[in-house]
Amino acid sequence: MVQITACSATRNRAAMMDELRRLLPRMEGLRKTLPFGLAALDSHLPEGGLACGALHEVVPQTEGCIAAAFGFIAAILGRNFSPAPLRGRKQTARAYPLILVMPVYDRRPHGRLHGHGLSALGLDPGRLILVETAHRKQTLWAIEEALRSQAPAAVAGVIDKLDLKLSQRLHLAATDAGLPLFLLRPAPMLESSAAATRWRIGTAEAARDRFGLVMHPRWHLQLERCRNGRPGQWVVEYDHVAHRFSLAAALANPARACSAGEKPLRKIHCA
Repeated sequence: MVQITACSATRNRAAMMDELRRLLPRMEGLRKTLPFGLAALDSHLPEGGLACGALHEVVPQTEGCIAAAFGFIAAILGRNFSPAPLRGRKQTARAYPLILVMPVYDRRPHGRLHGHGLSALGLDPGRLILVETAHRKQTLWAIEEALRSQAPAAVAGVIDKLDLKLSQRLHLAATDAGLPLFLLRPAPMLESSAAATRWRIGTAEAARDRFGLVMHPRWHLQLERCRNGRPGQWVVEYDHVAHRFSLAAALANPARACSAGEKPLRKIHCA
């Protein structure tokens, strides 16, 4: 009887991953940045957008803003990887799935994903591959393997704790793959991180039509840190039909946007 040792199992798994990478099409020729299409934000980012091949952290302002923070990630993915034709977007980028890694061991009252909610943010649920994990080690493993496979157009995940060493590992994996990695970190205390950007997300009152129905979601964005860029904060809204970010109507004057260290626009309370 043949016994499978740990070493042979590891070699077999490594061979399988190498073969999978060989068979999957490569994502060559894609843009190096993901712009918001909003000069007030893009001017604070190196090369005018969020760097591909980098880790980007998204942090809710309070516990009640976790859904809003996830919605911000969904809007970024919807804008940049939408099946709708966008000017300047290569066709190959839309053919790849988006991978989302979510833990089930620390589920909070914000609940599970909802297809209609994703569609309302311009993100096609059919593009999304959801990976649910039982503990933190599985979450990290799934994120790293998703990046190394180079199968998706982008990877997003939720993690409750991330130290500097682990963030460096994930950032390097994203850099090697040339893919953007968005991590939602619902933690009140944040450790040092190797992330290229860190966004703190709060809610703002949504734009409504004359019937009182929500037209465009709004967020209070604070770019806390940005490698080779400038921090700042804004109140923005998102049009999921046009896949377009814009400053909230009352703040359409770019002079109202604050840079780091200046007086905030206004205090935002999460509902």
